[in-house]
Amino acid sequence: MNSRRYILLDRDGTIIAEKNYLSSVDQIELLPGTVEGLRSLQDAGFGLIVITNQSGIARGKLTLHTLAGIHAELQRQLREGGVRIDAFYHCPHVPEDRCACRKPAPLLARRAAADFGFDLEHSFVIGDKPSDIELGKNCGARTILVRTGYGRQHEAAGLVADFIADDLMEAARYIRT
Repeated sequence: MNSRRYILLDRDGTIIAEKNYLSSVDQIELLPGTVEGLRSLQDAGFGLIVITNQSGIARGKLTLHTLAGIHAELQRQLREGGVRIDAFYHCPHVPEDRCACRKPAPLLARRAAADFGFDLEHSFVIGDKPSDIELGKNCGARTILVRTGYGRQHEAAGLVADFIADDLMEAARYIRT
């Protein structure tokens, strides 16, 4: 088992601005505090993995090829700030498919843990939606709700996480303490 600890991150509303079915690299907009927060975590030795639901694929709004291009461009933009995402995992299904890979189901988190050899119980899941927080709970990780994306709305509706942060920079400060 790898001793390195990992942060499992939602993509839309957590790292980049929430768009309705983001389908082009031109729509990528890094949220404030993202690069600084992720770099801080990376500098502290954490691995960074993105787990994202992408039902736009099943809905015909983007292809796997387009998604790969979006992730390559996101990686490029983050790299300019000194950040490297270790891996991207996605679920291409719609909720009605009731697949095993769509958050909050833990399959993709477990796959990442197996691929990288880390313990989910010593990890953090960060996101802006109930499915992200439930994913963390379902795999025994600590959870952080960020107020970016839909996070503020879900906080107001009573969503409970281990910690609530304004953005990834505040989440990183919490994790590093």
